[in-house]
This record gives sequence, C-alpha cells and structure tokens, in this order.
Amino acid sequence: MSVASKGSTVKVHYTGKLKDGTVFDSSENREPLQFTVGDGNMIKGFDAAVQGMAVGEDKSVTIPSKEAYGDKREDMMVDVPITQVPADIKPQVGMDLSIQNQNGQPMPVKVVHVDEEKITLDANHPLAGEDLVFDIKLVDVG
Repeated sequence: MSVASKGSTVKVHYTGKLKDGTVFDSSENREPLQFTVGDGNMIKGFDAAVQGMAVGEDKSVTIPSKEAYGDKREDMMVDVPITQVPADIKPQVGMDLSIQNQNGQPMPVKVVHVDEEKITLDANHPLAGEDLVFDIKLVDVG
C-alpha cells in the first residue's frame, strides 16, 4: 500500500473548517488537491498531517494558527488617509480591496475601520489567527 512521504506527489480530498465548524474550503465536488509533500507549497500543518498517511486513509487534524496562516500581525494593519482613497471607491467596513505592496504586486486587504480622516486596512490572510480543522482523505500517491 502506498504511503505519503516527503517528495511524494499526492492527491487528497479535504474539508477545511474553523473551530466552530464553519466550512471555509472543500474539495468536495471538485478534483482532489494535488501537491508534493514537503515542497513548501502547503501550510506547514497540512503538509505534516498528510505525511505517513496510506492511500484510502481518512484523518481529522486540528492545525494551530502558527502552523497554518500564522497569528494576526498588527504590522499588517495599514491606516490610509481618506484623501488618498480614489474618489470612485466608497470604503465600507468589510469591503475587500486590493493595494500594491512595495514590489508593485497586488495584495488583498479588508477594510476594518472608516472615519472622516482615515480608513484602516487589514492585510493579514483572512485565516490568520485561526486554528483550523481539516478532514483529509488520501486518494493517491504518485
């Protein structure tokens, strides 16, 4: 029986949930997720959970935020003077926007505060600070 190990190309079906049971992502009704174990493209805790699994095996694992998307970071909160907001954008709390980082790459942000002088943008990953629960089924090891 094939077992996933570092360097293996694997296919998994998964459902990702928050601790309260809210589903944030799932491969249900899609092709299984394919990745190479240990290549750094998956969150650390998910990658570690798949190592040692056998084809056909199911597992539920709780991944602490530090092994997922990290803790929420205050330095990822950005205040922007309201005068710098483009006139065609009417910022509202909860709105998703995109700004450019120092390298000119687009970066998704969420508006978390608006007043007459400034808006505050949160550039943390939406799942930062969250412990995640994944139900994983190993479908194939290549």
